[in-house]
Amino acid sequence: MTVPVQHPAAHEAAHDERTGWVVAGAGWVARDHMAPALAASASSRVVAVVDRDLEAARALAARFPGAEAHDDLTAAFATPGARIAYVATPNHAHREVAVAAARAGLAVLCEKPLAADLDDAAALVAGCEQAGVVAATAFDQRFHPAHEAMAAMVARGDLGTVTAVRIVYACWLPPGWAPPGSTTGDNWRVDPVRAGGGAYVDLAPHGLDLVGTLLGEDVATATTHLQHRVHDYAVDDGSVLVGSTPSGVLVTISNSFNTVETLPRRRLEIVGTAGQLVATNTMGQDAGGHVEFVDAATGASREVGFDRETSPFTGELRALEAAVTGGAPWRFPMARDLRLLHLLHDAITPASATAGPRTLEARA
Repeated sequence: MTVPVQHPAAHEAAHDERTGWVVAGAGWVARDHMAPALAASASSRVVAVVDRDLEAARALAARFPGAEAHDDLTAAFATPGARIAYVATPNHAHREVAVAAARAGLAVLCEKPLAADLDDAAALVAGCEQAGVVAATAFDQRFHPAHEAMAAMVARGDLGTVTAVRIVYACWLPPGWAPPGSTTGDNWRVDPVRAGGGAYVDLAPHGLDLVGTLLGEDVATATTHLQHRVHDYAVDDGSVLVGSTPSGVLVTISNSFNTVETLPRRRLEIVGTAGQLVATNTMGQDAGGHVEFVDAATGASREVGFDRETSPFTGELRALEAAVTGGAPWRFPMARDLRLLHLLHDAITPASATAGPRTLEARA
C-alpha cells in the first residue's frame, strides 16, 4: 500500500537536487536520531518511509514534506528521487530489506549488527556487492566529532606509542523496556531470534569498529566473556571483550544492559607513552561529551576542543552522501565490517555462551 503524505511543497520534489532517502523501519533510532539529522541536513530529503506498521510509517513520513508512507518494500524503493536506503529494522530483517534496496539500485546504510546471524550477514554483504551499490554499516560513532578529534591526535603521534584502548559502553535495559514514545513495549533487543544476542551483540560492535577507526588498525584476536547477571531474559546482559591489534595494542571493551542510568556508563580511554586521552559521554547517539588529554611528561591535563553540537548521525549521512554523489569515497567497506562481526562471534568463550540467566532474586 502506498499512502502519500500530502504537503504543499510536494510538487517541487521532482526538481529537488538533494539526496533522496528511504527510511526502512520507523522505530526509535530512526525516529529519534537519524530522522532529526536528515531533517536538519541541507543536502538530504526523505522521499519515503516504509514499515510493516503502516501507521508508524505514516507518523514518521509526516515529518518530511512530500514523503510517502509504505508497508511494501518494492513500492518504497521505487519512489522517485530515492538514492539511499537507511535500514533500521530489527536485526533479523536487515538482510531482506538491504538486499531489496540494493537490487533496486539504492545505496544502503544498514544499522549494526549487519544481521542476527553470520549467514544472513554474509548474504547481505554479497547482495550489495553483486548489485554494485555503495553499502555501509551504520557505525555512527566513527563520525562523532570527539572521536574524529581523538583519531587525529593519535595519527599525529600526540600520544606516542599507543599501548591500550579501554571502552565502557553501558545502559539499563530491563526486559519490559520500551523506547521513548513507544506504546508497544516490544523489546526486540533481548529477543535471541530477532536480535541475535543481548548487550554484547548490540553494543560491542560499536567498540570494535571504533578501535579500528581511532587507531587505523583493527582488533585481530579477541576473547569474550558474557554475563547473565541481573535481567531475567534469554540473552546476555553484560560482556567484556579482551583483544589486541596486529601491532600489539591491548583492547578491552565492556558492555552491559545492567548499568543503571544514574551511574557513569560511557567512557573511552586511549593510553600511550606520551599521553592519555579520556573521553566521557561521547559513546552513544548524542552530540557533546568531554575529552581530556593528560600529558605523560608533566601529568598536566587539558581539555580537547571539538564540535559539541553536530550529531554523529549528521556526519554519517554527510559522508555517505558524498560517496553516493561522487564527492569522496566511502572509507569503510562492508566486507571489513563483516570480518569484525565474525571476530565478535568467534571471540565468545563456550562457557559464557551457554550460561543461563540469573535474576536479582536468584542471587539474593
